Amino acid sequence: MTQPNRSHGKQRVMQALKPRELMQDTPDYIDVWQAHILTLFPEAFPGVLGASLTGRALKEGQWQLKTHDLREYGLTKHRNVDDTPAGGGAGMVLRADVVGPAIEAVQERARGRWPILYMSPRGRRFDQAMARDLATCAGVTMLCGRFEGVDERVIEHYGITEVSLGDFVMTGGELAAQSMIDATVRLLPGVLGNAQSTVEESHSAGLLEHPQYTKPAEWNGREIPPVLISGNHAEIEKWRREMSHRLTQERRPDLWAAHIASKSE
Repeated sequence: MTQPNRSHGKQRVMQALKPRELMQDTPDYIDVWQAHILTLFPEAFPGVLGASLTGRALKEGQWQLKTHDLREYGLTKHRNVDDTPAGGGAGMVLRADVVGPAIEAVQERARGRWPILYMSPRGRRFDQAMARDLATCAGVTMLCGRFEGVDERVIEHYGITEVSLGDFVMTGGELAAQSMIDATVRLLPGVLGNAQSTVEESHSAGLLEHPQYTKPAEWNGREIPPVLISGNHAEIEKWRREMSHRLTQERRPDLWAAHIASKSE
């Protein structure tokens, strides 16, 4: 006698990818934040995301990581994914008729608010505010470029947001994608365990974090600032705030100027 189908809880069964350690052949989970990566190097993942808190959260199903090999959408028997730039020039460009179908296949899984990001040195600078925003999405699709980039028509057609880690050029978007995912996943409920940690750290309020100390009380002739072991919580909070302001003024005058401007408004 066959048994009736039972509810899978938060699971929604879908075709999965080849297992790679923490990235096991598991179904998608409903209401769990997901990162889908379009890359020529799926073996680069999970990388550092498989370690520490993000790795534990990945193993426990608090978030999910899926890679999609662009070569699987390549053309001809050689799985070609790129061609020479229109108008001439050095390097190669990822083809629209390769990247487009890959995006279409991935976005079939998307639900709710689900942005598509392209790792690009000409993109908007990634920051803590963007990480917080991504953490409120249902998931994100990240396109990791290589060579000279991707056909501009793909970016325009799918309304892709270009994002950069900073004013420098990398050989590909995989490391940038891992950095952005790490910054986002740690903001998901339950990943860090102590939500207060994300409130007090650098950039959470647009300022750099105050210095941190721990035992021993004296090391190499250097002591912990007496106020931190005074037990006076009001004075400790005042010291931390003053140090945060001082460090931001000294090291990131751009952040300090933005902080002052926001206060005046």
